Amino acid sequence: MDRADIVDSAFRAKLAAGDLPGGAAADGPLDPAAAVAIFRAQCLSRNLDRRARKMQAAGQGFYTIGSSGHEGMAAVAAALRPDDMAFLHYRDGAFQTMRATQVPGTTPAWDMLLSFAAAREDPISGGRHKVLGSRRLAIPPQTSTIASHLPKAVGAAYSIGLARRHPPEHRVLAEDGVVVATFGDASSNHSTAQGAINAACWTAYQSIPLPLLLVCEDNGIGISVRTPAGFVAAGFAHRPGLRYFHANGLDLFATYGVAREAADYVRTRRKPAFLHLSVVRLYGHAGPDLQQSYLPKALFEGWEADDPLLHSARLLIGAGILDAEGVLAIYQETEDRCTRIAAEAVRRPRLASAAEVMASLIPPRRASAPSNGPSAEARARAFGADFPLLEAPQPMSRLLNWALTDLMLEHREVVLMGEDIGRKGGVYGVTQRLADRFGPDRVIDTLLDEQSILGLAIGMAHNGFVPVPEIQFLAYLHNAEDQIRGEAATLPFFSDGQFTNPMVVRIAGLGYQRGFGGHFHNDNSLGVLRDIPGVIVACPSRGDEAAMMLRECVRLAREEQRVVVMIEPIALYPMRDLLDDRDGGWLGRYPAPGRRIALGEVGREGDGPLAILSYGNGRYLATQAAADLAAEGISTRVIDLRWLAPLPAEGIAAALEGAEKVLIVDECRQSGNVSEALMTLLDETRGPPHARLAAKDSFIATGPAYGATLPSRAAIVEAARRLWGTP
Repeated sequence: MDRADIVDSAFRAKLAAGDLPGGAAADGPLDPAAAVAIFRAQCLSRNLDRRARKMQAAGQGFYTIGSSGHEGMAAVAAALRPDDMAFLHYRDGAFQTMRATQVPGTTPAWDMLLSFAAAREDPISGGRHKVLGSRRLAIPPQTSTIASHLPKAVGAAYSIGLARRHPPEHRVLAEDGVVVATFGDASSNHSTAQGAINAACWTAYQSIPLPLLLVCEDNGIGISVRTPAGFVAAGFAHRPGLRYFHANGLDLFATYGVAREAADYVRTRRKPAFLHLSVVRLYGHAGPDLQQSYLPKALFEGWEADDPLLHSARLLIGAGILDAEGVLAIYQETEDRCTRIAAEAVRRPRLASAAEVMASLIPPRRASAPSNGPSAEARARAFGADFPLLEAPQPMSRLLNWALTDLMLEHREVVLMGEDIGRKGGVYGVTQRLADRFGPDRVIDTLLDEQSILGLAIGMAHNGFVPVPEIQFLAYLHNAEDQIRGEAATLPFFSDGQFTNPMVVRIAGLGYQRGFGGHFHNDNSLGVLRDIPGVIVACPSRGDEAAMMLRECVRLAREEQRVVVMIEPIALYPMRDLLDDRDGGWLGRYPAPGRRIALGEVGREGDGPLAILSYGNGRYLATQAAADLAAEGISTRVIDLRWLAPLPAEGIAAALEGAEKVLIVDECRQSGNVSEALMTLLDETRGPPHARLAAKDSFIATGPAYGATLPSRAAIVEAARRLWGTP
């Protein structure tokens, strides 16, 4: 027999017999009407769980993970405002059902059952996933099971204070708002949670406003692994900058009282708090999980005896608010309603085609106020001593710096964040003097934690900012890549385009740094970025083009709400010469403000029959090799991809028109990178005969052998000769 049915029968029998669990009497600031509203939300969440399980058993519903045992979260929701953004734990059905009572006109049972049935009309995900979430309720959908939503909750909370000082055009959160993030005791052990909470403490310790309420729902177990008794309290009760609260989540009166105290503390003090809620887990981890297969029967039967609904019944009856018949009437009414609505929800149409599934991968455009750009006087003040130099040829690092300056002048919602980007100006000087020009609010020196850097950006984007986070080296992204894959890129997909987190991630990367860093500071693999649906990956090769591409990246984020990653080749930051010492052949002049290179627009130099197709450092080396080949009578054209995802197929085809053969030069590894995609594209489109030269499937060494595994000027010449048929 399903444990949900056993718990249901036990609730009815114990209520009828008056056999209710012991505990403290109802106490605290909760009035009778509000207490009944919380109980109704608890009953609705419980019966939604039962319907979901029955739908799945009948093949009419899909993945389920229940909230039963965590119904105390309804009292937490009651203690907050409905405009306080909530990033929820997957067991927080009761939070959502309660918040729905705070917003007139909502239909939580219908909405959530449509989600359970994967119906196309599901108002949050459009039938793409069983998720909690609602635009009207300020609950972004959350599919995380490892607390990966905590870094963005920190970012969203930080954005509230920043928006007071620098209001963005598309601000969402109230000036006195609170951000709440909920998670389980097992998830609190994950490095992502630990890093996010540490970032919150680090911020609050410096008296920087951070109105964040962290709620740990401690049911004592993670799937099958028990949490040591007292471990959560020992780990979080004495963190610097973090106020600790504890409540018995089985007691709706006590939970409401403590939650309101915690919320008031966060709202008035603008500091983070940790609410530790003791709850129980009923039924097992998720749908088919049978906890009786790995837990002693006495243990989970003890949890069932502590059913939060039995405790709520005891408290309401003991306070004279309801009698047993009134309690049962509410419980039965919610079951009847869920049964009736579920029967209709399972008949609603579901997604059927790839096009329907993918319709929300790309977020909708948003209207933004037109900008005429900053005045000449404002630019002169901001650029200072650099202003007279704008017409002089410069390397990429300087031109990117100037592009960031103009973008930040033009768009007040553009904010930079990253390690060492402020006072130091970045490891390679790209952000030098920007903190002096715009202040530490808009050029934020962060702690050393890539997950927190990206989470800060994602959370700030929830409140209308256009974040430009910097990851110091491409190799460091791997510590935090799930923040892009599992959080930023999936948000429009799982919210049917209702929630977005536009951003431009700047990453210094690729190879060819002479004698520095090895594979820690030279990483020539982009596969982890290129296979994330909906993410745009840009890679410039010349400084003037980098400035114009960065402007397009910010436009894509600001107007089209896209997640963009710009890979900046470290070796080309200072590059000045092309063919001879001091020839200045790789310097560029700063493009006039407003000039952009559009997404999908490729670069081309020359019109020879032999095409060399590359990007980044490869474009630089190919340009050198083209000069050598010309001296041998081999005429070439060098094509710079610029945009690596989505691959600019139309632009490539136009640039190859008239070419007889194509050499692909890829500074990334042979396996899983750009050259594989280009070879496939040329095969599928029946392009000219083609070959590729790519880096070896190896990490990069330090010292004189730094380039041994990478394409070189000489290797490109040799490969071109071989392809062209010249001995």
